[in-house]
Amino acid sequence: MTKRDLIDEVNKRFPHLSRRDSEVIINAIFDSMVDALATGDRIEIRGFGSFVVKHRRARQGRNPKSGALVSVAAKKVPFFKVGKELRLRVDGKPYDPTVDGDDE
Repeated sequence: MTKRDLIDEVNKRFPHLSRRDSEVIINAIFDSMVDALATGDRIEIRGFGSFVVKHRRARQGRNPKSGALVSVAAKKVPFFKVGKELRLRVDGKPYDPTVDGDDE
């Protein structure tokens, strides 16, 4: 699914919105998520998953072509952890919110 597909889906579910309004909504959501992650905040969407920023330390890597050592700088990377409900639904299993505990 692409961003354009998301906009089309919003249009289908909310026909009173124009396509431009749907696009503005989707862009606002993504911009808010990017801003939150850029400031180090965590994003949690119940039933879907959570986005966090992980810190990777500086390290020595290798150039795969030449095998030479290369310094890799420290960096921050976005990370997505899938929620239990989404994981089960993708696997084709029913999700029962009344059952406590993880089935892993």
